[in-house]
Amino acid sequence: MKKEQLISVIIAERPYRLSISSEEEEQLFRESGKLIEERIKEYASNFAFRDKQDLLAMVTLQFAVEILKLETIAQNHEVLKQQLTGIDRLLDESLLDKS
Repeated sequence: MKKEQLISVIIAERPYRLSISSEEEEQLFRESGKLIEERIKEYASNFAFRDKQDLLAMVTLQFAVEILKLETIAQNHEVLKQQLTGIDRLLDESLLDKS
């Protein structure tokens, strides 16, 4: 069993200590923190805001929309996969009937 380690990720100029279990997980958290920081800077330079909370709310909303879009795409891919599997089965049955 791999020992967990603590890392620090900075979001909106605040450090957050996280317990992670692998180097891959560490990489994901660090990249995610950088992505959040980039989006915060983008919003800060393009929109009026009162405080960091406004920026965090907008970044969170943007990520939520992106997740919902990806979920919709995944659902559409699953439906398409099921349809193609059905077509493949029908083709197999048709070829078996002809032989």
